[in-house]
Amino acid sequence: MSQPVLLYPSKPEKVYLFGTCLVDLFYPEAGLAGVDLLEREGIDVIYPQDQTCCGQPAYTSGRSDEARAVAQTQLDLFPENWPVVVPSGSCAGMMRHQYPKLFAGTEDAARAEKLAARVWDLADFLVNVCHVKLADTGEPITVALHTSCSSRREMGVADSGPALLQQLNNVTLVEPAKVTECCGFGGSFAVRHADISGAMAQDKVSALAQTGCDRFLSTDCGCLMNLTGCAEKQKTALPGEHLLSFLWQRTQPNREF
Repeated sequence: MSQPVLLYPSKPEKVYLFGTCLVDLFYPEAGLAGVDLLEREGIDVIYPQDQTCCGQPAYTSGRSDEARAVAQTQLDLFPENWPVVVPSGSCAGMMRHQYPKLFAGTEDAARAEKLAARVWDLADFLVNVCHVKLADTGEPITVALHTSCSSRREMGVADSGPALLQQLNNVTLVEPAKVTECCGFGGSFAVRHADISGAMAQDKVSALAQTGCDRFLSTDCGCLMNLTGCAEKQKTALPGEHLLSFLWQRTQPNREF
């Protein structure tokens, strides 16, 4: 069973960043925004160059041996007792909650437990460790927030995104209908059950559009990719953006409009 997540009495001097596959391949600006936000808080961000996938796709497909082989390569990459921050609730959930299960009974069990206890969702880290204070420099805008199932149920950080957005004076946050429902991505679920996944995504896009928001935000790139792709296919004028990218752009002190 996973150890309790480590708490920090004050902001640490350094953190590790686990970048995730989707940030690396599709949303690098989200990862860079996360680094910028952390560095603005006076924290050095260490990015181990040999990191790869967290192993979640294989794990959720029932291929534990393959998942363990991928995950094992991550165990040696974060040796110091610094937090490991992740710009994705699903990858953070895999590392914090599933690594101890994946390595239970193996010679790597203790290392997996110790790593799991240091893993944080990056947005939650900004709220509850950095106690970040944000000053809005943007024009008035209305946004909706889609919180992934992993962030909401596995990591328990559904309040972190709203806590950050509510600091921005010119941002109106609206809540879509059926806010707790899944977007249909679910990693390999979207491939194995494409029709069901597509219908779920259409429901979420419709609910987001009905709020009248200017754009929607998410902290999970899988959800973001799924919903923006669905909106484009439906010809719904609903742009999406990672929460971290949005926060960084809104809080530049010398922003030009």
